[in-house]
Amino acid sequence: MNLNPMDPKLIMLAAVAILIVAGLAWLYVRKRRSTTANLRQKFGPEYERAVREHGSERKAEAKLADREKRVETLNIRDIDPMEHERFAKRWESVQSRFIDSPKGAVAEADDLVSLLMKTRGYPVSDFDQRAADISVAYPRVVENYRSAHEIALRVGKDEATTEDLRTAMIHYRSLFEELVQVPTTQVPAAQVPTTRVQTTVERKEVA
Repeated sequence: MNLNPMDPKLIMLAAVAILIVAGLAWLYVRKRRSTTANLRQKFGPEYERAVREHGSERKAEAKLADREKRVETLNIRDIDPMEHERFAKRWESVQSRFIDSPKGAVAEADDLVSLLMKTRGYPVSDFDQRAADISVAYPRVVENYRSAHEIALRVGKDEATTEDLRTAMIHYRSLFEELVQVPTTQVPAAQVPTTRVQTTVERKEVA
């Protein structure tokens, strides 16, 4: 059977095929752009960090999507008002020791943040995985957490300056304050615990 390339039917079929391929390509590009925009908006600086770490936007976005899927499988919960008060008091105690024992305070802050994460349902056995999990809900403070933890590790090697230790406490505080929040739906508005932990003490002991 000989096909005439000038056959109007063949030309029409070819045009339709081209339009379908072009349409699918447009939908793919649109979806990719939407995915990129959504992940960039959600993860902020963490998105750029993932791109640098994995070498391309596509690989970074796949890794960030994997983080989201993993966290969805975890039994993450909010803390209740009593737990909030207990953790807030422990933070005050840790922070009050900063002037006399900055190294000890930083080590205790690291442990306290880990305990708070564990209480909320985050696995805490591996730090890198812990930070990745936290980045899903708290992408704008996770880099502070990494920095604080790195300083805490340097404490054991006696490589951290007093300014480093002060920075670590501030960074730990930024994540602690996010994790320790109590949803307003759990308690009447007048009884919601303050999410800012002892601001006046912070200025005196850390700033």
